[in-house]
Amino acid sequence: MRLAGITGQGKGATDRLLAAVADRLTQDGIRLLGTLRPTAADAGSGQCNSDLLLLPDGPLMRITQDLGSGSGACRMDAGAFEEAVGMVVARVRADQADLVILNKFGLSEAEGRGFRAVIAEALGRDVPVLTGLSDTHRAAFERFAEGTETILQPKEDAILAWCRSVVANDTTLRGDA
Repeated sequence: MRLAGITGQGKGATDRLLAAVADRLTQDGIRLLGTLRPTAADAGSGQCNSDLLLLPDGPLMRITQDLGSGSGACRMDAGAFEEAVGMVVARVRADQADLVILNKFGLSEAEGRGFRAVIAEALGRDVPVLTGLSDTHRAAFERFAEGTETILQPKEDAILAWCRSVVANDTTLRGDA
């Protein structure tokens, strides 16, 4: 299985887990593409900002729009989000990645947009994909994957083992090892 999803327990847990995994894999020399969502120190401030860090080394892109101090709503900036998706797709096409990590298979993906294009491009190039996954969108993820997905335990060692296994398999098949 070349597509895996994880669901962390608690607010920001999946983001922290994916960041830790990406850090360890980078230290191992594994070439990563994709996105991470940095967890902000002021997460409890009531602000609704969301940024994506494009792997491997930026940029950091704001994907929400400021609706002003009187707004209580969070608003995705669809243009900024799709720009980030386009940049990641272009990187997958241009670069030799060992693994794609995506912060989330969420509402956009459940509706057929967003990172689905990245996932399809990566898998079409035989590059495995690891994505964050909420319980809310798990059924849509499973329909999208059509039985080709693995749901990993939200434990760093289990995720690292899966990542290293699929990457080792790829390098052996390509003759890199």
